[in-house]
Amino acid sequence: MKPPTRLRILDHIRRYHSVSVNELSRVLGMTGANIRHHLVILESNDLIEVVGRQKEERGRPFNIYGLSRRMLGDGLDELSSGLLDVWLVGMDDRTQEASLTAVAQRLAGESNKLMDTPIPLRLTKAINRLNELHYEARWEASAAGPRLILGHCPYAAIISNHPELCQMDAYLLEAQIKLHVERIEKLQPSVNGLPFCAFLVKGK
Repeated sequence: MKPPTRLRILDHIRRYHSVSVNELSRVLGMTGANIRHHLVILESNDLIEVVGRQKEERGRPFNIYGLSRRMLGDGLDELSSGLLDVWLVGMDDRTQEASLTAVAQRLAGESNKLMDTPIPLRLTKAINRLNELHYEARWEASAAGPRLILGHCPYAAIISNHPELCQMDAYLLEAQIKLHVERIEKLQPSVNGLPFCAFLVKGK
């Protein structure tokens, strides 16, 4: 029995490093439309990505696909952890707080314009930015105040060695919504078993 189509596609890309729709169509004996359907699913699951574009003498440019950076691995976890070790060594608490706040403000992007906007709008814009940073975030109302849910930790691979990044998340949220937040859940399992963090908006 043949392996599922998407596994065959991944195996072909691993072997030849990059591939086009036409090449996969020829190798697997499937229509281009069918191949594109499987590629969309693989790309949405961060297993492959577009690594280039080519143009034939006639016709429109077409995408070239390769394994995603997540699948290949890029050494950024080790590099980030090493940089943090070097950067934070010898810092007192006040200097570390100021440094993490500065990084958080950099990650927050353009949030200064939100000072006079309603809180729900600030939260929505914050969620949009957090999801650009791969937090899988959302917010919900509660009796105690709005709750910000972070469904994914982008630093999960190094968080055990650098728990200060959890505090940086709080600074990041505060930089975006211009209100104080308090972490109320840390890497708690959700109903589907995946860990999440939650912050309560305390300021008004």
